[in-house]
Amino acid sequence: MKVTVTHLDGMKFEAKTPKSSFIIDCPVISPIDYFLSGIITCSATDIILMPKNQDKTVTDLVVDGEVLRNEAHPCKFNTLHLTYNFNSDADDTMASRWVMASLETYCSTINTIRDTTKITYSITHNGNLIKENEALISGGASSIDMGQIESCPS
Repeated sequence: MKVTVTHLDGMKFEAKTPKSSFIIDCPVISPIDYFLSGIITCSATDIILMPKNQDKTVTDLVVDGEVLRNEAHPCKFNTLHLTYNFNSDADDTMASRWVMASLETYCSTINTIRDTTKITYSITHNGNLIKENEALISGGASSIDMGQIESCPS
């Protein structure tokens, strides 16, 4: 995968991928907004494609993402909570499995941040809250203190 970003003028940039291009217009939409949108879209596409492959249909899908970030630079994500709301012709167990499969296995953007960010999720399926504030099975922003580590002289 390769992306090329070119400065246009002011705070506008053009991002070119092998498939398309788009304009990043800071500060109208910040790079972190695009990043979070990409994370959410990655999982949302899984929630549409997995059921389709099982001859099931998802409708009215809305995924909200809420991030808490460090106040000091580099302002990394500390926590990410995703709220899935959708209808389908599957039962609640299957709907829950789609979300879990996306988060634990298929969504590469979530899997890129899972070791540094605590990720939780909630699911409302066919109008019923079926999961609330569940944490990912693995990952989860380990905060192990390794103490002082002697470094190589520079």
